[in-house]
Amino acid sequence: MSFLPQIAFLVILGVAGFILAKRIKFLKRNILLGKAETRNDQTDTRWKTMLLVAFGQQKMFKRLIPAFLHLLIYVGFIVINLEVLEFVLDGILGTHRLFAPALGSVYTVAMNIFEFLAVAVLISCVAFLWRRNVSKVPRFNKPEMKGWPSLDANLILVIEIVLMCAILTMNATDQILANRGDEHYTILGTLFFSSLIQPIFEGMSTGSLVVIERFAWWFHIAGILAFAIYVTYSKHLHIFLAFPNTWYSNLKPKGEMPNMPEVTNEVNMMLGIPSETPADPPAEIGRFGAKDVNDLTWVNVLNAYSCTECGRCTAECPANLTGKKLSPRKIMMDVRDRAEEVGKSIDAGGPGLEDGKSLLGDYITKEELNACTSCNACVEACPVNIDPLSIILQMRRYVAMEESGTPAQWNAMFQNMETSFSPWKFSPQDRFNWADSVKEEQVK
Repeated sequence: MSFLPQIAFLVILGVAGFILAKRIKFLKRNILLGKAETRNDQTDTRWKTMLLVAFGQQKMFKRLIPAFLHLLIYVGFIVINLEVLEFVLDGILGTHRLFAPALGSVYTVAMNIFEFLAVAVLISCVAFLWRRNVSKVPRFNKPEMKGWPSLDANLILVIEIVLMCAILTMNATDQILANRGDEHYTILGTLFFSSLIQPIFEGMSTGSLVVIERFAWWFHIAGILAFAIYVTYSKHLHIFLAFPNTWYSNLKPKGEMPNMPEVTNEVNMMLGIPSETPADPPAEIGRFGAKDVNDLTWVNVLNAYSCTECGRCTAECPANLTGKKLSPRKIMMDVRDRAEEVGKSIDAGGPGLEDGKSLLGDYITKEELNACTSCNACVEACPVNIDPLSIILQMRRYVAMEESGTPAQWNAMFQNMETSFSPWKFSPQDRFNWADSVKEEQVK
């Protein structure tokens, strides 16, 4: 019977591992719905970008207060989870505080650090709940944040608060039992923060304390495993995907828009310029631009799954600020939702991408796409280097080249570009007349 807790722990660990592995496989398949794209150049720059942006939280500190609070949660998440190793080993081996005898006073110092970070995480989560639900920061109250996105953010904050409380409760009851001489528990010395709540439990019987301590231990480790699974369904997937997402950042200048090879080759042929690609036409002509999630690149889909839904992109978008329907955050959420929908359909044996829906129209409207000014403000604002503009441009190219669905004013501009090499309808020879007039004024 003494092995039952270990067996139960192994079962829980195995089930969590199975579910997590299955979910990771699902996410990988969904990301790879996108077209192939190679981004393995400039490896030194990519590692540097990942270290600064993902590990170093570089872009977060453009807003000092939320950056500091996020840093506390980030550091707490990394450091406190080091304790999970001990939890797992204790659960498998049936021990309690396995590392305490070997580390001695160092263990006590480590526990105090963990408790400090637990309290810091708890305070930060309370502050974030206040910002979302009481002070109501505008970027958290946009239309796309209604319903599940808002609930998801609040749930994860509440879960983190409860898990931190479980750590403090476990340590407080653990040390009371150790001081009472229970052989299963080890006296660690003073644990500052948990000692503050010990008076709550001092009057309880030893049996009650054991139940509370064991419940807190099981709740914490089971909560961490459940949290790991839940994160894969949540916007908090960025906890893990931010690192590869920043590594695969677009390193080209932000104002540089990628050309379409198919169009470039046609233009080169018309002008008699040798093409860099083979002259033989492809066996199957693909789509110009993007209509659905499979027309985007896998990096675009990775961007969508890495979105933190923080709203910094939308808060900086000039189109959104002037009342247009465009929200870069919604664009990324829509791509992720469409990828999830297609993935679930494929797993269920359904039509997948052939379900009669598409990203364009069913999720993202032409009005949203046309509102974009291509200013790159959203790209610059994103704390994990997500590129909503790339998706917008690809979808706008589909509308223009496949549907001829651009506004009449745009079509006039396109025609002028084709005939006069400028958006305005005047001769190319007259292009620099304005400069001549400036010179004349300077002479006068």
